[in-house]
Amino acid sequence: MADPPAPPVSARPVRTRRVVPPPSWTVLGMLLVLLAGVLFVGAYADAAFAPERRPGDDGQETIPDAVVQGGPIISADAHRARSWRLPSRTVALTFDDGPDPTWSGEVLRVLESHQVPATFFVVGSQVARHPGVVRRMAAGGHEIGLHTFTHPDLSDLPGWRRRMEYAQTQLAVAGAAGVRSTLVRPPYSSHPYALDDRDWPLVTEAGTQGYLTVLNDTDSKDWARPGADRIVENVTPDGYGGAVTLWHDAGGERAQTIAALDRFIPLMKSRGYRFTTVTGGLNLTLAGAGTDQEVVGNPPASTADRWRGRVLAWAVRGSDGTLSVLGLLFVTVGVLTVGRTVLLFLLAGRHARRRRARDWAWGPPVTDPVSVVVPAYNEKEGIAAAVRSLAGGDHPGGIEVVVVDDGSTDGTADIVEALGLPDVRVVRKPNGGKPSALNTGVALARHDLIVMVDGDTVLEPDAVRRLVQPFADPQVGAVAGNVKVGNRRGLIAKWQHIEYVIGFNLDRRLYETLRCMPTVPGAIGGFRRQALAYAGGMTDDTLAEDTDITMALGRAGWKVVYEETARAWTEAPATIGQLWKQRYRWSYGTMQAMWKHRRSLLDRGASGRFTRRCLFFLSLFGVLLPLLAPVIDLLALYGVFFLDRTTTAVAWLVMLGVQMLTAVVAFRLDREKLGVLWVLPLQQFVYRQLMYLVMIQAVVTALTGGRLGWQKLRRTGLEPALRRG
Repeated sequence: MADPPAPPVSARPVRTRRVVPPPSWTVLGMLLVLLAGVLFVGAYADAAFAPERRPGDDGQETIPDAVVQGGPIISADAHRARSWRLPSRTVALTFDDGPDPTWSGEVLRVLESHQVPATFFVVGSQVARHPGVVRRMAAGGHEIGLHTFTHPDLSDLPGWRRRMEYAQTQLAVAGAAGVRSTLVRPPYSSHPYALDDRDWPLVTEAGTQGYLTVLNDTDSKDWARPGADRIVENVTPDGYGGAVTLWHDAGGERAQTIAALDRFIPLMKSRGYRFTTVTGGLNLTLAGAGTDQEVVGNPPASTADRWRGRVLAWAVRGSDGTLSVLGLLFVTVGVLTVGRTVLLFLLAGRHARRRRARDWAWGPPVTDPVSVVVPAYNEKEGIAAAVRSLAGGDHPGGIEVVVVDDGSTDGTADIVEALGLPDVRVVRKPNGGKPSALNTGVALARHDLIVMVDGDTVLEPDAVRRLVQPFADPQVGAVAGNVKVGNRRGLIAKWQHIEYVIGFNLDRRLYETLRCMPTVPGAIGGFRRQALAYAGGMTDDTLAEDTDITMALGRAGWKVVYEETARAWTEAPATIGQLWKQRYRWSYGTMQAMWKHRRSLLDRGASGRFTRRCLFFLSLFGVLLPLLAPVIDLLALYGVFFLDRTTTAVAWLVMLGVQMLTAVVAFRLDREKLGVLWVLPLQQFVYRQLMYLVMIQAVVTALTGGRLGWQKLRRTGLEPALRRG
C-alpha cells in the first residue's frame, strides 16, 4: 500500500458545559403568538379583512331631500341633517388614498409651486407607513381628512369595525403630524345625489361621532387615466359655481394627475377662482350665511394620542418589515432548495452512473479479515438479530464480531453469549457512553479493517464484504454504508424511510463527489485502523461521535466514500417522542462537531480545504435550510387567509413538485420502490414541522452550550418487521 496521508492537524477538543434544559415551550409559544400578532397586523394593514365595494342600488327612501339635492359637505346624526356647498368661484382640491411616497410628493410640489392649499383624505395604514409625507402636508398648510384605515366598504362592516377604521386613522394622523381631523370621506363615495339607503347610516354614524362627511361636486376620474385633458374637463365646475373636486394622490401611476393639476390650477385662477381647504371653504359659506360658527380643520392632538399613534405606526412598519424579511427568507429558501436539487441531480446522478459502470472497480478485491465492533447498551430486543447477521456475513477474509456491552442492565451480553456463534466475543465494561464502548472495541479488535455497527442494526449477508472493498484505494480512510429503514409499516416510519433515501443516501453521493463527507453513519461504517489512530479515535466531545470522527478523518486528508451496495437495516423510532429524542441528538451533535472543527477553516492544505467545503455545505443544507424552511409553510398559511389563494397554492405545489421530483430521482438511484411516495405530501403537514421544532431546540441548546448522555431509544426488534416487509 502507498504511504498513508499525513497525520491530522491537531484540534483542541471543545468541552461542552453541563446539561441545559430544553428551551421553554412557554417562551417559544410566546414568540409564536408575537409573530402571529405581527402577521395579523400586517394582514389588517394590507386590507386583507377589508371587503370590496359590492354593486347595487338600495334606493334613497331614508335620505332627506336636502342632502340628496344639497352640497358635498354633510353634518348628520339621528336627529338632524344639514349640507353645505362652497361659495361661487371657490375650489377645494381634495385627494384620496394617500399618502404615497412618490405621487403625494409630486402633488405637494405642484401645490407649492402655485401656492394653493388642498385637503388630503388619507388612508391610516399608509399614514403609518409614510408619516413624513403627512407631516409635510400639515407643515405646508394643507388639511388632513380621514379616509379610513384600510379602505374597506364600510357598509359591509359591523359598527365596531367602522369606528375602529376612523379611530385608528385618527391616531395615525396624530402620531405623524400631531393633529386631529374633523373630516371623513367614506371609500367608494361619490356625489351627494349618489347616496343611497346603504350609505346613509354611515353618514349619520360619522356625524354622531362628531365628523363632517365630505363628498364631492366633480370627480376627475384620474384612476382611469383618461389623459390630462379629460381629467381637467372632468373636474371643472359648470359656470362659476364652487366645487369640491376629487383627485387621487396614490393607488397607482399618477403622472396624468400631476400634469392635469398643473394645468387646472392656473386655468381656474384665470377665471377668478380661489383655492381653499374644505373647512376653509365651509367657513366662507358659514360666514356668507351670517352665522358666527367656525370649523377648525386640524386641531392639535393630545400628547397621549400622539404617542399612541406612534406605537400604531411602529406596529405597522414592524409588521411590514417582518413580512419583507419573511419574503427575503422565502426567496433564500427557494434558492437553496433549487440549488441543492440541481447539485443533487448533477453530482449524485454522475456518482451513481460512475459506480454502476461495468468497468468500475476500487482496485483488487479486498479479502483482508474484518473486525466488527458493536457497542451495545440495553439492546436485548435487537442484539441477537444484529449479531447473527454479522456472523453470517460472506466476507471471504473472515469476520470477527466484538460486542462491547456498555453496562447494560437488561441481559444484552447474556443474550449474545447464549447464541454460541463462532468468532463472536463479548466484552463487558462499566457504562461510559458510546464513544468509550467503540474505543474499547477497536482496542480489542484483532484486525486493521474495522466496521462499526449499531446494536439495533441488521446487515445483509454481503454488506461487510461490499463495505470494505473501497479500502483497495490506499487513500480511503472510511466508508459510509447504505442505511435503510427496516420497520416501514407505520406512517412515521414511512416518512423516515423517505428521509433516509433522500436526505442521507442521496446527500452522501453529493458529499463524496465534493470530497466533503461529513458523517459515516453509526449504523454501518467502515474504518481503517490507521485512520482512526490518526484522528485520535472516538471522543465524547459531541453528541455526534460519528460526525466528529468523520470530520477529523477528512481534515487529515483521508478519503471518505459512500458504498451504496453495503446495505444495513435499522429500526427507526416509531413514536413522535422517540423520533424527537433521536433527531435532537443528531442535530445538536452535528452543530457541536461543526463548532469543534471551526478553527481548521483557516488551516492550509487538506485540513483547510475539507473544513471550508464541509462546513459550507453543512451550514447551508444541514442547518440554514432546515431553520428557514418553516418560512415556506408560514407564508403558505398566511397566503391562504390573507393573500391570493391561487398564487399561494401554485407556489406551494411548485415546492412540493420539486421535492417529489427529488424523491423520485433519489428512489431510482437507490433502487427503491416508488409506491411509498404517496405519503410525501402528508409529510409537509406534520413531519416537516416536527423537524423544524427539533432544529430550533438544537440551535437554542447549541447557543447556550450543553451536554447529554448516551440516550437509549425504545426498540422492538427488526426481525419481525423485516419478515413482514
